[in-house]
Amino acid sequence: MLDSPRTPPEESAFQSVLDLVAERREEFDSARYVPRDVIAEFKRAGLYRASAPRRFGGEPMPPADFLRLIERISAVDGSAGWVASFGSALTYLAALPLETQAELYAEGPDVAFAGGLFPVQPAESVPGGYRVTGRWKFASGCKGADVLGVGIKAGEDAAGRPRTAVLSPAQVEIAENWEVVGLRGTGSHDLVVDGAVVPEEWTFVRGGEPTVDEPLFHYPVVPYAAQVLAVVGLGVARAALDHVIAEGGRASYTGGPVAADRAAYRIGVGRAEARLRSARAFFYETTEEVWESVAAGTPATQQQASMLRLAAVHLAGQSFDVVRAAYQLGGIRAIADGSPLQRHLRDASVVPQHAFLQEGLYDGAGAVLMGVQPFPGYP
Repeated sequence: MLDSPRTPPEESAFQSVLDLVAERREEFDSARYVPRDVIAEFKRAGLYRASAPRRFGGEPMPPADFLRLIERISAVDGSAGWVASFGSALTYLAALPLETQAELYAEGPDVAFAGGLFPVQPAESVPGGYRVTGRWKFASGCKGADVLGVGIKAGEDAAGRPRTAVLSPAQVEIAENWEVVGLRGTGSHDLVVDGAVVPEEWTFVRGGEPTVDEPLFHYPVVPYAAQVLAVVGLGVARAALDHVIAEGGRASYTGGPVAADRAAYRIGVGRAEARLRSARAFFYETTEEVWESVAAGTPATQQQASMLRLAAVHLAGQSFDVVRAAYQLGGIRAIADGSPLQRHLRDASVVPQHAFLQEGLYDGAGAVLMGVQPFPGYP
């Protein structure tokens, strides 16, 4: 049996993180990113060492435990949850050579990694590595990252998966163009690189075989990357639904019955609660089942990886539907700029737009369930 990951952080320390996020969420939204001092608090709470290898000082956490932490942060602020979720991104870097990882973690395991992997750009082969030039989109959390990754067309593996080149922030220009409807605080700007030379040993194939033999790095890496994003929508939906439940005693502007005395309001709340809890149960049940296999030393099957993708896609869509239902239940008050339902609706709308969580992925899941070949790259 492989080493067991650690347990979640102390509740008091984590509650301090939630309080900080609640205090500064409007700042994240207006500034369009989560500042480095807040990232430092995430690190102190253990969120960035939760996916660092134990052999390099990390305290790797079972996926479900990490996901529940991101869910709770997201219930306070979706953008903060999205950025904190990239504490899981070090699972990608487990495919780097061990010597490179030793250098990466030389100053400790609390490393923040952000990447703009697409569109994948051609890279010029040079002695010992690659010369990298191009522009990449959607680098969430890039302004608080310690290292950055970009996708390059060079030395693709047999499955045609592109490589990722790992660079220092000094080698990368952040083009601040994150002007969007929701998850504004994620700072998902473009990355621009002009001729940086990246050694071969600082590149890896995303989803490639890990060089670290610890349980977490045998958990399906791309499905996990989808899960940590989907759970943001879950947290946002929980906050939106809790808001309309708490608003049930409010008086109507027209002098009609309070919301809780209206059958339509009660039915809407009940349906939304059942929908959210059902999707959440499927999501965590699947996570625990796959983790139990992996932790026992049994590699995850294609069927298991696909089920993780299916549960993530389903959760993202159902969470958005629940937020829309909550917004409608909020009535005329929900249209006010000061209503939290405004932010919840905007944030939840972004989650299922992500390439990892779009409805087309149901096709891949259906193919695997029926024993036919899914589209390339799935799961």
